[in-house]
Amino acid sequence: MQQEIFVLIAIGIGAIFLLWILFYFVPVGLWFTALVSNVRISLIQLVLMRWRKVPPRVIVNSLITSTKAGLSLKRDDLEAHYLAGGHVQGVVNALISAEKANIKLDFKTATAIDLAGRNVLEAVQMSVNPKVIDTKKVAAVAKDGIQLIAMARVTVRANIDQLVGGAGEETVLARVGEGIVSSIGSANSHKAVLENPDSISKVVLAKGLDSGTAFEILSIDIADIDIGKNIGAELQMDQANADKNIAQAKAEEKRAMAVATEQQMKAKAQEARANVIQAEAEIPKAIAEAFRSGNLGIMDYYRYKNIQADTTMRESIAGNPTIEGNEKE
Repeated sequence: MQQEIFVLIAIGIGAIFLLWILFYFVPVGLWFTALVSNVRISLIQLVLMRWRKVPPRVIVNSLITSTKAGLSLKRDDLEAHYLAGGHVQGVVNALISAEKANIKLDFKTATAIDLAGRNVLEAVQMSVNPKVIDTKKVAAVAKDGIQLIAMARVTVRANIDQLVGGAGEETVLARVGEGIVSSIGSANSHKAVLENPDSISKVVLAKGLDSGTAFEILSIDIADIDIGKNIGAELQMDQANADKNIAQAKAEEKRAMAVATEQQMKAKAQEARANVIQAEAEIPKAIAEAFRSGNLGIMDYYRYKNIQADTTMRESIAGNPTIEGNEKE
């Protein structure tokens, strides 16, 4: 009796497992849903999808959605796009949105945009409802040296034809910032820019900055503009400081040269004084030699001493006493 119960339980579990396998590989419910939705697809095709590792529910639901929206899509195209790594449901929703908004978008273009890594549904929505992008604060200097800090608001619309290979938002913002800097830099006075900020928008918009991008620029509005630093005055101050430092360096160089020349002259004076002292030291020797040789007499010597004393006295009266050689022997 117990063996029969175990056999029945085993048969029940096996039957449940077989039914699960059957309904997994043969999605009868999904086939019936497609049938009542006027989507013609066979059970064999659904089973083959399982073997190709394509989720039948994604393909069937996409076919049902497109059929109800009046689009004619092929099952093979949807499977191929899924196997290529695309988002099937997103592409179908984008095609439906484009159809309702009278935007020209075919299945091939939509799948190419999706495989390129862009959100094709978001692109279609942006074509219908333009997107507003705020730029970062852009600093520029007018010709009078006053810095202006501006922030722009760019309204863009997706360009479906340029989504594949077109530049993104970063390129648009960089070009707009470059245009703002160029426009402010060409202004003669910052006051003119403050009085008429829309002149920046007109100049930037006229440059065709959306060329080669995935967007079409509809408008560029200056959201905020502030006065920054006086760059011209700061540059003049820096130049004046640099000139002052150069002048100080040259003056210091001249002073050092003057000090060196003075020291050199002092050294020459000391050398000349030493030569004089050395020459004066030879005078007594010369007098003694003159006495020995008979070229100088005693009366000549006394006349020499009298002249020397007379010279010393005159120098003392004049207030310039001599330093050496005034003592009587």
